[in-house]
Amino acid sequence: QVQLVESGGGLVQPGGSLRLSCAASGSIFGLNSMGWYRQAPGKERELVASISSGGRTNIAGSVKGRFTISGDIAKNTVYLQMNNLKPEDTAVYYCNANALLGTRVYWGQGTRVAVSS
Repeated sequence: QVQLVESGGGLVQPGGSLRLSCAASGSIFGLNSMGWYRQAPGKERELVASISSGGRTNIAGSVKGRFTISGDIAKNTVYLQMNNLKPEDTAVYYCNANALLGTRVYWGQGTRVAVSS
């Protein structure tokens, strides 16, 4: 069973930066895209950013201009560079991978990001 392993979360002050990393424990056959979702307390999980196997990126409007997604889909790795963090970015961030046109979906265990002074 392939697992997604995340790292890089933590506590940061407003205006600070963090870089999240995600790597699959094995090869994901038919991988179409990887990305990051987040879930804040009391809220639904939402897409933050994704990158397709062709390199096309999709960034949520709430983080556009502050967050950048990158990765090597062929190596099953994805990164999220988060700059100018705000308290409203506080959430658990989950790595996601979609394969075989969405018929296989993988999730990481989540990494917590807290933005507070």
